[in-house]
Amino acid sequence: MERIPLSIAAAARAPAIARASAPRRRLGEILTDEGLVTRRQLDACLKRQRGMQARLGDVLRSDIGLSEQAILAALERQWAARRLDLGTDPPDGMLAHEAGLDQCLRTRCLPWRRIGGATVVATVYPDRFHVHRAQLEARFGTVMMALITETQFEEALIHTFPAEIRARSELHLDPADSCRSWPGARFRDAALAGLGLLGCAAVLHPAATLTLVLALALISLAALTLLKAMSCYTALIPDRAAEKEAGVRAGRVVPLHAPPRDARPVVSLLVPLYREERIASHLLRRLARLKYPRALLDICLVVESDDGVTRACLAATALPSTTRVIVVPGGSVRTKPRAMNYALDHCRGSIVGVYDAEDEPEPDQIARVVARFAASPEDVACLQGRLSFYNARQNWMSRCFTIDYAIWFGMILPGVARMDMPIPLGGTTLFFRRELLEALGRWDAFNVTEDADLGIRLARRGYRTELIDTTTLEEATCRVWPWVRQRSRWLKGYAMTYVTHMRAPRRLWRDLGPRGFAGFQVMFLATLLQALTAPVLWSWWLVAFGLPHPLAGVIGWAGIVAVTGLLVLSEAVNLTLAALALRRTGRRWMLPWVLTLNFYYMLSTIAALKALAEMLHRPFFWDKTDHGMTDPDGAPPELAEQPEIGMAAPGRAVGPGALPVDRSAGATARSPRSLCRVHLSEILRIVAQPGNEGL
Repeated sequence: MERIPLSIAAAARAPAIARASAPRRRLGEILTDEGLVTRRQLDACLKRQRGMQARLGDVLRSDIGLSEQAILAALERQWAARRLDLGTDPPDGMLAHEAGLDQCLRTRCLPWRRIGGATVVATVYPDRFHVHRAQLEARFGTVMMALITETQFEEALIHTFPAEIRARSELHLDPADSCRSWPGARFRDAALAGLGLLGCAAVLHPAATLTLVLALALISLAALTLLKAMSCYTALIPDRAAEKEAGVRAGRVVPLHAPPRDARPVVSLLVPLYREERIASHLLRRLARLKYPRALLDICLVVESDDGVTRACLAATALPSTTRVIVVPGGSVRTKPRAMNYALDHCRGSIVGVYDAEDEPEPDQIARVVARFAASPEDVACLQGRLSFYNARQNWMSRCFTIDYAIWFGMILPGVARMDMPIPLGGTTLFFRRELLEALGRWDAFNVTEDADLGIRLARRGYRTELIDTTTLEEATCRVWPWVRQRSRWLKGYAMTYVTHMRAPRRLWRDLGPRGFAGFQVMFLATLLQALTAPVLWSWWLVAFGLPHPLAGVIGWAGIVAVTGLLVLSEAVNLTLAALALRRTGRRWMLPWVLTLNFYYMLSTIAALKALAEMLHRPFFWDKTDHGMTDPDGAPPELAEQPEIGMAAPGRAVGPGALPVDRSAGATARSPRSLCRVHLSEILRIVAQPGNEGL
C-alpha cells in the first residue's frame, strides 16, 4: 500500500482545509506574532512593496534576511496547507502527465497524489492557487493545496517529464527558423566538391581563379566599407532619443530613471555558467553592486547537470536571497541557448536579461533598462547595452580587441540602428520583454551565435531592438589561440544564421524590406567572405613596396589603381571609425595601437578556416571561451586623462552616445603629446608578452 505522509492524510479528512480558498490570517501577522519580524520591520517592508511587483515574502527575504524556511512555515499556517518533501515522497507520474508539462509550468502547480477522494496539488505560489482552482477541479475533481519550494518543483519536473523538457529546451523553435535541420552531410559533400573544383581551377587556370577570388574580396570589402562609412555618418547625427535618455532636453535636466507607469517589475538575469569555478565568486560580487530593489532581482545562475566543478563551487558559496542556481538536465547538445531555454521556464521576471560569467555591469544598469522599457513603445522587444573590457591594457591582443569592440558598439551598431537595419545582437547585456521573447520561440538551441540569430528574427517579426546608454565590462580574450577559437565560433554561427534565414530569400526580403535585406547581406555574407578572401588583399602589399603583383598583367594598370584606391579608402574609413570610437570612450591613449589592427584582423582568416572545418563535421559544437585570466576586482584604479567637453567623465557617461572611460587594469594617465611617442620597440615588446606567442 502507498505510504501517505501523516500530515497530508489528516488534511484530507478535513474538508474545510481541503477546500480553503482564502487565508485565515495575514502573513505579516503570523510572522510578528511568532517574533520573527518586528512591527516596524513589517511596516517598512509593506511600504516598499507598494511600488513593486513583488510578493511580501520576497521583500522580507531581501530586506531583513528572513529565511525561506521561515516564510514557508508561515505560509503553511496562513493557508492551512501542508508542506511536501518531493524528495522522499515524489509525485504520481500518471497524475502529472494528465496535467501536462505546459500547464504545470504555467500554473506552477504539480498534481501530487489522490488521497481520500481528493487530488493533492502542490504549488509554489499559494496566493495564486485560487486562480487555477476551477481549471484543476474540472480535470481532477476535488483538489486541495500543498506547498513546495521552487527548487523542489524544478527537480520534480525533471524527473517526471525528462523527454518533454528536452524537447521544450531544444525543439521549441519552429524548424523553419532553426538551424537544427542543418544539412550536415549535404553541406559537407557540396563544400568538399566546391573546394575540389576550386583547387582544379587554381591548377589549370591560376590567373582566372585568383581574379575571381580577388573580385569576391573586393566586393565584400566595398560593401563593408560602405556600411561602415554610412554607420559613422548616421551615428554622429544628433539623436533626440539619446538626448532624452541622457537627461538633456531644451536646456534642462530630466530624471534619468523615470519611474515606470506601473509598479516596478521583477527582472530575471540569466547567467549561464560552464566550468567557471575561477570566476564564480567575482561574478557574485559584481552582481551585488546592482542598484535595483533586491526583492525585484531574480538572478539565475544556470549550470549544466554534469558540471560538477561549478556546482560544487556554488554549493560552497553563501548565495544572497536574490540568487539561485538552476541546474539544466542533459540533452543532445550542450549550448548556451539550450540552457537559457530551460531556465526561461523558471524565471520570475517580466523582463529577462542575459549576462556572461565574467561581466561587470554598471550599478544602475537594471534601473535604466526598466525605465527605458517603460518609456518605449510595445514593439521594442530588446535593449542592447554596450560592451567593453576591464583588462584593455593587459597586452597587445587585449588592446586591439578593445578597439574592435569600441568600433562595433560605439559606432557601427548605433549607425545600423539609426538606419533601421536588423541588429545582430551581442551575447550579453541583452534585455527582453519576456512575453515577446517567448512568442518568438526563444533561442535556437543549436545556433552557436544565438544572439545574432535572435536579432534577425526580432526584426523579421516587426519588433525593434534599441541600444541603451549603459556599459558592461568583461574580460578581453588576450591570447592568440583562445581568441581564434572564440572568433571561429562567432563566424560559424554567422554562417549558419545566414544559411538558415536565406532558405527563403523572397520571404526574407518581404520581412526585412530592401534596406534590411541589404544590411543583412553585408553584415553576414560580406563579413564571412572578407575573412576567407583577405589573404588575396594582403598580397597588395607587394605593390606598396614596388614589387610586381601576379595579377598586374590581368587587371592592367587601371585595375591596380582601382584596387589600391579601394584599399586606401577602406583603411581611411577604418582609421576614422577607430579614432572616433576611442574619442567617445575616453581611451585616446589607444590611438597608436590602431595602426596595428591589420595584424589583428589577420587572425580572423585563421578563425574563418577553423569555422569552415567545424561546419563540415561538428556544426553545433560550442567552443567555450575560458574566463578568469584577469581579476578586475584587484585592479588598481586608473588616473584617467581628462576627457574633452561632452565626453564621458570618470564614473558616469554623459550626453548622447557617451561611453564610460577606461578602467582597465594598470591604466595610467598620459598627456596627448606622449600618445604620439610610441616606438616600434614598444610595440614589439607588447606583442612579445606571454599569450601572444602565436602572432
